[in-house]
Amino acid sequence: MARFYVWKKGQALAVLLGAALLLTLAAVMATVLLTSGEAPVEDATAVFAGGELIYMVETPPPVVDTSLRVEVIRSTEEPPLSGKRVLIYHTHTWEAFEQVEGSRYVETEKWRSKDDSVNMVAVGNALTAALEALGCTVVHDETAFEPPDLSTAYQRSLKMLEERQAAGETYDMYIDLHRDAVASASSIKRTVNVAGAELARFMVLVGKGQGYEVKPDWQANFSVAEKLTQSLNRQAEGICRDVKVKTGRFNQHIAPCCVLIECGLNYNTLEQVLNGIPYLAQAICDTLTQ
Repeated sequence: MARFYVWKKGQALAVLLGAALLLTLAAVMATVLLTSGEAPVEDATAVFAGGELIYMVETPPPVVDTSLRVEVIRSTEEPPLSGKRVLIYHTHTWEAFEQVEGSRYVETEKWRSKDDSVNMVAVGNALTAALEALGCTVVHDETAFEPPDLSTAYQRSLKMLEERQAAGETYDMYIDLHRDAVASASSIKRTVNVAGAELARFMVLVGKGQGYEVKPDWQANFSVAEKLTQSLNRQAEGICRDVKVKTGRFNQHIAPCCVLIECGLNYNTLEQVLNGIPYLAQAICDTLTQ
């Protein structure tokens, strides 16, 4: 059944005024759209319910000042080592440091341990974290190459390097991280003091490869070693001993930019070695970006 509504005079006037208002708004919006080229906004709507007129006019969005421009500016520079790749490994993985009361470790033999929290793996983990904080990509190979025979450890670390090469891996620097050893009567200075902290000293070793058919480019590796040494000593005078050149190969024929880094001595503590790691990481960064 059709339903009819009878409006009073006041109601009829309200409807007419509302319709007039809607027509006026529509005309204004049409003018704005034609002159601005913007997409149309939704039409105003009128709702009737229960014999009462209810109408709602949707407000168009605020006018945007297209003359304004937002520019995004990078607040921090890209890390200098971004894109640089470093491989860290330990041919003599179980080399460890001076025992400390309250933090003693189980030895496999004097100054050696298979406990990765106290041997060269712990040093490698610290260096990895420091280099990654500078923006470098680091692969840390924690394989224990010493067993079953320390004297053939370089054969096993070489196999690892060759397997990585065969898999297509390339690096900007190859670092065999070691701990040096001296006799108790040695006159070699064991630490340097920086801001009240005792830091173990470093040394970079380069092999000439004498006696091997395939030899490393030892002059190129020596140049890298000198840059590392100089950068370390600029940061903290005396923290790095002079570069040592030996006749061995030390697997440095595998690629350019191969170095063996001695981190402290057997008479240093692990804490003293770790104190110096931020300086070593910065020196590596300096060398890779030169």
